[in-house]
Amino acid sequence: MANSMRYFATTVLAILLSVPSFTLSAERSPEAFSVGEIKADSGKMASGFLIVPKADDVGTEIPVTVVQGSQTGPVLALIAGIHGYEYATITALQQLRQTLDPASLSGTIILVHIANPPSFLGRTIYTSPVDGKNMNRVFPGDPDGSLSERIAHLITNAVIERADYVVDLHGGDGNEALFPYIYMPKVGDDRLDMASRNMAIAFGLEHIVIDDSALEAPENSTFVDRTALSRGIPAITTETGGRGLNSQQRVALTTAGAWNLLRHLKMVPGQASMNKSVVWLYDYKVLRSPITGIFRATVEEGSMVAKDSLIGTLHDFFGDFIGEIRTPVAGFVNYVVATPPVSEGEPVAMISQTTRATPLH
Repeated sequence: MANSMRYFATTVLAILLSVPSFTLSAERSPEAFSVGEIKADSGKMASGFLIVPKADDVGTEIPVTVVQGSQTGPVLALIAGIHGYEYATITALQQLRQTLDPASLSGTIILVHIANPPSFLGRTIYTSPVDGKNMNRVFPGDPDGSLSERIAHLITNAVIERADYVVDLHGGDGNEALFPYIYMPKVGDDRLDMASRNMAIAFGLEHIVIDDSALEAPENSTFVDRTALSRGIPAITTETGGRGLNSQQRVALTTAGAWNLLRHLKMVPGQASMNKSVVWLYDYKVLRSPITGIFRATVEEGSMVAKDSLIGTLHDFFGDFIGEIRTPVAGFVNYVVATPPVSEGEPVAMISQTTRATPLH
């Protein structure tokens, strides 16, 4: 199975690399660039907070860094912490901030260090402790809504709509054992699809999930990447962490991917290294728990499973067996819940099928 996967991955990539790679030609002035009240002059870096005013809640402050190059180039937004328990990407942007040199940068980088401070400080998976909402389900947000909706609205207007390229950096939430991968949207627009594809390959993770779900209207975009795409901005979503871990190995997947993406976009000196060992995945299934109780996984992330394979067992709070979850398809285990608690309707695993088809058309 592994050899056959490698064969078609290599074949597909050869087809892809025979097509000329390109990026969108976005050239911005090297003059000062502002995000909210955070202003960076040419060749400088500035950090500060985007303020979400209080309403029926206390509001919040979103830490952001603007890196303004000394030369013209595109605007790249790197957004971490949409889910606050996904620490590896948050740490990665902190490390990236320490190593970027604005003087040698072409264009602008917007680093959203922690997009969801309430979830980060509250150590919550999926949802905010303030309003119970999953912030990556409420974009483009609502200026008069709950705190998660107001954060999403601010990020949409102050960050996403200012960018030429967007990367939503995720890390497997605190309950997920996750094998690193990328969601690569394929929306039927050749310009967007090619640019997003090239971003995904440049980021360098071996497994790329082709997400060909229909593109929503801008006012109903739901997700970060879809919010960008519905506004004509290429975007991908990366997954590089898991189980709340913050190991340097997982952090480095994001920092290395960001640096190579910057080279690909001609924002920093050097030649980008385009991944030559992509395993393409598609038609992913998110398996959910039918009950609230205890989940015990029987598979590991990164493994291949046959159709109808046992993914895990369900138990009540006394430990008695009450059911099992099996996969309806054969495929690759992107993630599986590795902690016991599970609520009705929550994900317990994601299974993706492998494909020989080129994602270009």
